[in-house]
Amino acid sequence: MKLAAAAVFAMWAAAFATTAAAQETDCPIKVGVLHSTSGTMAISETTLKDTMLMLIEQQNAAGGLLGCDLEPVVVDPASDWPLFAEKARELLTVENVDVIFCCWTSVSRKSVLPVIEELNGLVFYPVQYEGEESSYNVFYTGAAPNQQAIPAVDYFLEELGVEKFALLGTDYVYPRTTNNILEQYLLDHGIPEEDIFVNYTPFGQSDWSTIISDVQELAADGSQVGVISTINGDANVGFYKELASAGIDAADIPVVAFSVGEEELSGFDTADLVGHLAAWNYFMSADTPENEEFIASWHEYIGNEDRVTNDPMEAHYIGFNMWVQAVEEAGTTDVDPVIEAMVGQTFPNLTGGTAEMLPNHHLTKPVLIGEIQADGQFDIISQTEPVAGDAWTDFLPESAVLESDWVELGCGMYNTETETCVQMTSNY
Repeated sequence: MKLAAAAVFAMWAAAFATTAAAQETDCPIKVGVLHSTSGTMAISETTLKDTMLMLIEQQNAAGGLLGCDLEPVVVDPASDWPLFAEKARELLTVENVDVIFCCWTSVSRKSVLPVIEELNGLVFYPVQYEGEESSYNVFYTGAAPNQQAIPAVDYFLEELGVEKFALLGTDYVYPRTTNNILEQYLLDHGIPEEDIFVNYTPFGQSDWSTIISDVQELAADGSQVGVISTINGDANVGFYKELASAGIDAADIPVVAFSVGEEELSGFDTADLVGHLAAWNYFMSADTPENEEFIASWHEYIGNEDRVTNDPMEAHYIGFNMWVQAVEEAGTTDVDPVIEAMVGQTFPNLTGGTAEMLPNHHLTKPVLIGEIQADGQFDIISQTEPVAGDAWTDFLPESAVLESDWVELGCGMYNTETETCVQMTSNY
């Protein structure tokens, strides 16, 4: 009888706690969705907006959160970087959202960052990026360079015997910083500076003939050349078309892309791209029960079985579910308790294994290399165990001495040599 009474009391206490949390939480709980559905980045970001709407709908169908429904607040920053900051401020001060799922490019994230830090907002950022950042107010659910760019270069060096490198990127912070890291990494691995060709082009670049000719010139002496692509948005359409027009296939000059996934390829004729590569932490072709269920849910929600899934979608899926768990653990949507509860959260990857949120606000993630197939999917040819995301690279001297730890050190930019916390800024 005592055990039965204790069980009843425990059930009553849990119900009371849930009711109390709901009473203290303003319903509905507002979720900001800050993704471009127009402009040059719409090709990539529209799907992330749709993913968030699906996840919110599923959570509401499962009973909501803290006794409240979730309400999406969707805004379109239109691939306009200053507008991201304006819309983020609007979401926090006018719409009073509890969390924001945001952005694709690093320039858009960095536009939002000072607003989020000023107003103590909470952002989940789902796309691979250049690292060199750790904000108290941001959880980085995409890959850091050691979870994508460095392993991709290793694959070129060790598996394909690439001797010369063309680093081609869109002209903004992510490609430039990533390529700075990769240049130093290549130099450290014995690649001469003259064998590293670096080129940047504007968003929306359409004429690639001269650049492709420059890449071909690298291979004129018979050396094996590889292209590392940090080209973003719809510029990829022209880039891959020019590759095909020039008769370049993966056996001649392989390309590994960091911003081209299933969504981008769905608009291409991929017949001439077979064998080129991409490095991500998820591919739709991953053969796991979790991925099968996710794809089925996506197709049911979107009403189109031709719609693909991709890596940033998985990052939002993991980040959203970790946020839900953290809110439940904290018993509130208030930013500071949720941030504290986020560290240590775990959730299954769609490719197998488990993601964990680290004290530097980055995830553990497996690294996958995929080979483009004629149907626009990727054959996964390499997959690692989960790798811990590194906020500060070991391959730039000024960053190698920095550490991020928001739990023990309370700092995202701790200098291990001076043993001081450098003031975090958003003006790099």
